Amino acid sequence: MLGTLVIFLREGIEASMIVAIMLAYLNRSGNRRYFRDVWAGVAAALLLAAAGGVIAYATIRQYDGSRVQTIFETVTYLVAAVVLTYMTFWMQGHARGLSKELQSKTDAAISAKDALTWGARFGIALLAFQAVGREGLETVVFTLAIAFSTSEQNAIIGGLIGLAVALVIAFVIYKLGHRLNLGRFFSVVGVVLMFFAAGLLVDAVQNLQELGALPFGRQVLWNTGTILSEDTPIGDVLHSFFGYAQSPTALQAVVYVVYVAVAVITFMRLRSPKTVARVA
Repeated sequence: MLGTLVIFLREGIEASMIVAIMLAYLNRSGNRRYFRDVWAGVAAALLLAAAGGVIAYATIRQYDGSRVQTIFETVTYLVAAVVLTYMTFWMQGHARGLSKELQSKTDAAISAKDALTWGARFGIALLAFQAVGREGLETVVFTLAIAFSTSEQNAIIGGLIGLAVALVIAFVIYKLGHRLNLGRFFSVVGVVLMFFAAGLLVDAVQNLQELGALPFGRQVLWNTGTILSEDTPIGDVLHSFFGYAQSPTALQAVVYVVYVAVAVITFMRLRSPKTVARVA
């Protein structure tokens, strides 16, 4: 539950921030008539992402317990870890110029055609679709990865809570955006998500060892199942979000420690107090 909560919160805030920047700029420039086009693009992106996620999850569930499911899960874990790492570093480096970049693209969409033509409206809707669609696609990948390592109920509850909180924050971003600095938020959440990515890599290593693709480093270091089982609520949360394993192999431990050390240290070194995001 904690995993989907943080993912939906983080991705929801990023998507909301993008929409808020566009709406605030359109309002300030006297182009409120394009609001409905922004919302149309947002709705299309969300519907497409949700439909894709449901179809992918339902399809792979038909192979429950099979080698096909294990392979699909492994690929999902690896893709999610790579995308999560990339987008965290990307946001840290581009948050400062995000507002100007969106304003420039918005101006281009409006000026490309006469303001009263369908071309301009389609351009605005497409810009919103592309911006929010990327966040939606990332959310689907991360949610699939979490759904395979926790219960469906916990994943859904966590996602709904995270989305609800993100929508509240979105309203605050739109109303107080010109005074809101999100740099610290993305820095703190970025570090937390590095641990989440490490957990995904550990799950991928476990699956690859079960598939026989990684025959080395298979010796179990310890077993804490009697103290904290992965099947308990707390164990499930720690496993799905931080990669807790009650009986980790040597390779799992090495991958986890190396990734966290390299990723977190690099992320903190690249962190700059000037890296902020403000709504126009």
